[in-house]
Amino acid sequence: MEVKKNPNVDLNRDSSLFFVIGLTIVLFITWRALEYKTYEKTETFIEHLNTVDDLKEQVPITETIKIPPPPAPPAAPEIIEIVEDSDEIDETIIESTEINQDTEIRAVIEVDEVVVEEVEEEITVPFSVIENVPIFPGCNQFTSNAERKNCFQEKIQEHVRKQFKYPTVSMEMGVQGRVYVQFMINAKGNISRIRTRGPDKNLENEASRIIEALPKMTPGEQRGRAVNVPYSIPITFKLE
Repeated sequence: MEVKKNPNVDLNRDSSLFFVIGLTIVLFITWRALEYKTYEKTETFIEHLNTVDDLKEQVPITETIKIPPPPAPPAAPEIIEIVEDSDEIDETIIESTEINQDTEIRAVIEVDEVVVEEVEEEITVPFSVIENVPIFPGCNQFTSNAERKNCFQEKIQEHVRKQFKYPTVSMEMGVQGRVYVQFMINAKGNISRIRTRGPDKNLENEASRIIEALPKMTPGEQRGRAVNVPYSIPITFKLE
């Protein structure tokens, strides 16, 4: 004989529903727990400043300086005597100093003697086209201009080799290069207007010193007149 169960008293009938409801409640509680936020409490202090509305300023008592009144003017005389003016007064006549276009002004200037000074004009002729090149000491025996040019250039190179000294600072730093020197042999045969251009200031100074040591020369001539003659030469500084 089989045992029959009443479906109303079956405990497993709604178990799945209760499981879903319980799971939903647990998830809701977990979500709220994760979203819960807490804030630090900070203590605030409120300070009150008591002020007095009635401020009374004490004004120091000052003393008034009494100035005595000025003296009264002298009284007018009781009797006024009228005196007749019998003296004659010469009036001064002031003449006008203004001039107009019709006024003629004449000035006489006496000149005793006028001295006219002649100013020598500096003439510069390039070394390559000058009629008579400057004569370097030791080149007087040559008569033609071409021979004197060659002798001049040889003497210049010989002078550079004798006076050449490599600057110690440039040598230690390994500085080398070519310095271009331009100078002027003026109408008196002296060396002037030395200009240098090179890779180092010490090399330029040494090249300028070499050219300054050049001797006085016979100045160059153009049409029988002493003139300035520019000349340029490169000086090479090379370390071996």
